[in-house]
Amino acid sequence: MQDRANHRFVVTRHDFSMLLATLRERGYLLLGPTLRDQAIVYDEINGAEDLPAGWTDEQEAGQYKVKRRDDNALFAYNVGPHSWKKFLQLPSLTLWKAQKTDNGFKVEERDEATPRMAFIGVRPCELRAIAVQDQVLTGGDHIDPDYARRRKHAFIVTVQCTQAGNTCFCVSMGTGPRAEEGFDLAVTEIIDTHRHEFVIEAGTDTGAEILARVPHRSASEADWQNAQSATQRTAEQMGRQIETSGIRELLYRNAEHPRWDEVADRCLACTNCTMVCPTCFCTAVEDVTDLAGQTAERIQRWDSCFNSRYSYIHGGIVRPSTRSRYRQWLTHKLAYWHDQFGSSGCVGCGRCISWCPAGIDITEEVAAIRANDGGGMEQGRKTNE
Repeated sequence: MQDRANHRFVVTRHDFSMLLATLRERGYLLLGPTLRDQAIVYDEINGAEDLPAGWTDEQEAGQYKVKRRDDNALFAYNVGPHSWKKFLQLPSLTLWKAQKTDNGFKVEERDEATPRMAFIGVRPCELRAIAVQDQVLTGGDHIDPDYARRRKHAFIVTVQCTQAGNTCFCVSMGTGPRAEEGFDLAVTEIIDTHRHEFVIEAGTDTGAEILARVPHRSASEADWQNAQSATQRTAEQMGRQIETSGIRELLYRNAEHPRWDEVADRCLACTNCTMVCPTCFCTAVEDVTDLAGQTAERIQRWDSCFNSRYSYIHGGIVRPSTRSRYRQWLTHKLAYWHDQFGSSGCVGCGRCISWCPAGIDITEEVAAIRANDGGGMEQGRKTNE
């Protein structure tokens, strides 16, 4: 957009419902937060009535619970167990399927039609995570075609954060609590005893076109300052922080730090951290046949570097211990992701902290290594022990 100041508007709570209805009328599948099974999850929604109005969450290391608020805010929660990658890089995807014939096998043609999706409530850290996955899955010579199709027409409604969770550390990673680009519409929810409004900024022409169909007024300077102040307060409320200066080199020179043994004693290698992470992209391929030998198919599924078989090559498993697998995950996220993709693989959403059953905290682990920088190097242990 050429002049961002001329694309800032205010929409009332009532008319925000019309915004979602307009997206549905334009053929978008609405995907957004909703309360289900005592968690705020991302799923298909019909409209604003399915949003978690009046609900928030409390999170700590290894802890998550939802609770009622004393207002009807729609987006006053922090990130939950789901990330948007579940809609872009599917957890399970059939790559091909074949049926036995008299002359061999016939491969069925894949249905490559993808829905036009509207993501409602993408947090700034999650928006950065989508950008990270864009780089990984579409930015190189080997593009993931299914991801590219799904990503191409996704309409993104970002929600600027007006509260921070106890496990959030997006400020440390430079990914929030306010997004400046990468969205079609960016929403700041303003709610108090006198009003319930949304200050909305259009980031693309498509976003401006959708918003033009919804009753609104131009945002005043006071409206915009209120929105800015709300996210500034959030930045000051971060529950966690991580020192990122020199972190790549820090982790490289501490491959044999004794802290890796300490965290391995607690880690269950359950894969929770990688499943909830919005940037983890590891997959495995399985070939499956039916018992009659009539059908064969190849399926791509999410996998995790915490599974020992993930590092299996001819000759054995490269990372047989929990110690080596945790170190692989953390060092990849914060160090050699930079070498591969030019950015960090961590966006500071804090999901891996909240959803770890052992309460392992990535910010604490880095701080412990930094506090005793170089410790354990004299042990001379093998890197893949």
